[in-house]
Amino acid sequence: MLTRDDVDAAAKRIAGRVRRTPVLPPDPSEPTGAMTSPIWWKCEWLQHTGSFKARGAFNRLLAAEEAGELDRRVGVIAASGGNAGLAIAYAAAHLGVPAEIWVPTTAPPVKVARLKSLGATVVGHGSEYAEAYDGAIERSAATGAVYCHAYDHVNMAAGAGTIGLELLDQVPGGFDTVVVAVGGGGLMAGVAAALEPVGVRVVAAEPTTAATLRSALAAGGPVDVAVAGVAADSLGARRIGDIAYAVATRTGVVSALVDDADIVAARRDLWDSRRVVVEHGAAAAWAALAAGAYVPEPDERVVVVLCGANTNPADLG
Repeated sequence: MLTRDDVDAAAKRIAGRVRRTPVLPPDPSEPTGAMTSPIWWKCEWLQHTGSFKARGAFNRLLAAEEAGELDRRVGVIAASGGNAGLAIAYAAAHLGVPAEIWVPTTAPPVKVARLKSLGATVVGHGSEYAEAYDGAIERSAATGAVYCHAYDHVNMAAGAGTIGLELLDQVPGGFDTVVVAVGGGGLMAGVAAALEPVGVRVVAAEPTTAATLRSALAAGGPVDVAVAGVAADSLGARRIGDIAYAVATRTGVVSALVDDADIVAARRDLWDSRRVVVEHGAAAAWAALAAGAYVPEPDERVVVVLCGANTNPADLG
C-alpha cells in the first residue's frame, strides 16, 4: 500500500539528486478561458531527462540498494523506450550501475540513440511493448538485475509523489486541487498519497483513447484498454497499475476525459499564451480544464502539473 510515509521517505532518499522544479503563479495577463479560478503551474518538464520519471527512478534504485537487492555489478533492467527508460538510464548512470533497457524493435532510432547516450545497453525485442516487457522480466530473473517497472511499484510512485510535497511548500496559502495526466497512474498515485492527509483533491486527466482509470473504475478493477491517440507515447499504458487503482479509489481521485483535439489545442495554447513546450501527455492536464472536462468552483485554487517535455516542437512553429 502506498501512503504519505512512503512519499516522505522518498523525499529524503532522493534529496539533492533531482531538481526542485519551480511553480509559476497565476498571471492575470494570461488567458484561462471562462475560468475564474486561480491556476498555478508546476514546471516538472524541467526535471532531469525532461519528465517527472527521474524522481521515481532514483527512489527505486536507492531503495533497492538500501534493501540489499541491487547488485552493482549486475545493475538494473527496464522495458521502456519512453520517459521511464530515459529516467532509469539516467539514474543508473549517476549511481554508477549498469542499465539494460528493453524496447520493441519498432522503437524510434532517436529514442534508442538517446538511451545509449545515457550509457544504457539497449536490447530490441519483439514488435510490441508487451514482448519487450516479457523479455526484460525473463532477463531480470536470469541475471538477478533489479527490474524497474515504469509505474506500478511503490518506490516509483512514491518518488513521483514528492511533487506533491514540493507543492505544499511552493503555493502560498495552499490549494484545493491538483490536475495530473494519467496513463499507468504512477504520478497520480504518488501525488494523491502525498496530499491525502491534507485533503487536496486530485483530478486525473486521461485521453478518451486510453482511459485506463475511467475503465478500471467502471469495471471495479484494472482492465486492459485499447491504446491510441496523440498522447500514446507517454500515456500509452494498457491498464492502470494496481497501486494507482488502490490509491485512486481510497482517496477519491476524479477522472476527467479529454479527446485528442482538446489535447492538441491545450498544447498549442501553452505555447501560444505562455511559451511553454510540453509533450502531448503533459498537455492533457491543462486540456482537462481548458476543455471543461473538469470545471473548478469560482474560487477553487488549482495546480496543473506539466509533467514532461520529451517532444518534437517543430509542429508548434
